[in-house]
Amino acid sequence: MTIEEQLIKGVQEAVKSLYGLEAIAQQVQLQKTRDEFEGHLTVVVFPFVKAARKSPEMVGDEIGKYLVENVGDVVAKYNVVKGFLNLVISDAPWINLLNNINADEQFGFQPVTDNSPLVMIEYSSPNTNKPLHLGHVRNNLLGSALARIVEANGNKVVKTNIVNDRGIHICKSMLAWLKWGNGETPESSGKKGDHLIGDYYVAFDKHYREEVKELVAQGMEEEKAKQEAPLIKEAHEMLVKWEQNDPEVRSLWKKMNEWVYAGFDETYKMMGVSFDKIYYESDTYLEGKEKVIEGLEKGLFYRREDGSVWADLTAEGLDEKLLLRSDGTSVYMTQDIGTAKLRFQDFPIDKMIYVVGNEQNYHFQVLSILLDKLGFKWGKDLVHFSYGMVELPNGKMKSREGTVVDADDLMEAMIADAYEASKERVKQTSMPEDEAREVARKVGLGALKYFILKVDARKNMLFNPEESIDFNGNTGPFIQYTYARIASILRKAKEQGIDIPTELSTVNCQLSTKETELIQKLNQFPVAVRQAGTDYSPSGICNYCYELTKAFNQFYHDFTILGEADAELKQFRLSLAKAVAKVISLGMGLLGIEMPERM
Repeated sequence: MTIEEQLIKGVQEAVKSLYGLEAIAQQVQLQKTRDEFEGHLTVVVFPFVKAARKSPEMVGDEIGKYLVENVGDVVAKYNVVKGFLNLVISDAPWINLLNNINADEQFGFQPVTDNSPLVMIEYSSPNTNKPLHLGHVRNNLLGSALARIVEANGNKVVKTNIVNDRGIHICKSMLAWLKWGNGETPESSGKKGDHLIGDYYVAFDKHYREEVKELVAQGMEEEKAKQEAPLIKEAHEMLVKWEQNDPEVRSLWKKMNEWVYAGFDETYKMMGVSFDKIYYESDTYLEGKEKVIEGLEKGLFYRREDGSVWADLTAEGLDEKLLLRSDGTSVYMTQDIGTAKLRFQDFPIDKMIYVVGNEQNYHFQVLSILLDKLGFKWGKDLVHFSYGMVELPNGKMKSREGTVVDADDLMEAMIADAYEASKERVKQTSMPEDEAREVARKVGLGALKYFILKVDARKNMLFNPEESIDFNGNTGPFIQYTYARIASILRKAKEQGIDIPTELSTVNCQLSTKETELIQKLNQFPVAVRQAGTDYSPSGICNYCYELTKAFNQFYHDFTILGEADAELKQFRLSLAKAVAKVISLGMGLLGIEMPERM
């Protein structure tokens, strides 16, 4: 039984004995004692005042006395401030709690069983006409962290990706490669496949702009010039051929997409991101069309005079939504319906979470209603994990102009910056070069991930590489360095032959306020994990890890560990440091951040 559970039970017994009140556990409100008052946990006594017919101060005093007398092995003393009963917890329960934390390999996590709900999480959603960029980095890091957090809360998780592998934008890259590629391949150019195809997307846009400019110079209006430019007409012709399954176009499309997928795989691997199932829009759009026609036949949708199919959502306070164009071609909404159909066939989904930017808020509001109308049991309750845009200090990204902040380049730069920042420290520790490079990889990627994930996902953010690599303040490297410091302490203890017992004795060990506060902070980890799961908030885990790290560093500043003369107290502090390192590792692991043993 946890400290909180013992206190709740004690308060229930107190109010029954004192006031004849049968209180349920939910009536006992426990919270961390405010810093300005003495105590660890506070009981809010207002719910019992009416039954007691006494002032809040008197009720608090009577319950406090009862707890000291009857739960004395947990409550050492108390004080009352108005309607708040502040409790000072005895040392023994804290040591027992520390023992439990060190013994539980998955401390803070709920077990996943055969009966656990199945949550599907979609993230990444790249186009096959360009490499992944900074926006994709935020999407992938949020989606991947969310998957770990949802699983840590006792859910089965399926991670999925929907690849936008069809459409006019894909044909632009294909056409540019045919015109100016001279048979170039990733092997012949030495480029990653996604980078190679991205170059041709940029090349198409460059030549297209020149054609539009020329037509405007000849007297044509700009909007018409954009439609009449020879390149865009050729791209549309290629798209029609693709739709008609033209063998040459399909063969080229398949070859170039395979180059891109190989490039994506390298990026995902470096980022530490993976998927259980990947869907492709080239497969799902036909499924979506079938589902829309089915809805049309059931009277859920209607057809206009031009042959287009629409959903009337005015009764839901929205507008009318196009589902099939007059020529029978699909729109994004149709593709999402088709993807949902395939996913529901593949998995018994209980909840569906889409990790997509906030510019698509309305789209998912509509999708939820349409899926519900079409009979998907999770449609009405689908979650759009909406996040804001991410930019660098020098402004926005424009993929068509070739000014995208490339994900591969960004990660390589972060690793290089981490290596440069640690050069002096590496010299002092005589760390081998291969280990120094590996530490730089963990620190560089950790800096990137933490900086992006610590910001509330709903907000737009500015990613500053220089700030993220700082070894002080609320950064990944600061937390990693604290972990490495603890790892160094534990190594030295082992070298000195100091044994850290698997279970500490609760006898004769007197704890300081800082020590009990640190154990209390450790005990808040399961709460932080649950809250992050409820709120779909990786930033909550970041905040917890930072607060725990600060608390440990304050403790480490005030107390010695290896230099402690009292052998039993030294063992306790080593055990405490070990628990802190463990919980930091578990928390940062939820964010996909690796912990270096040395820095």
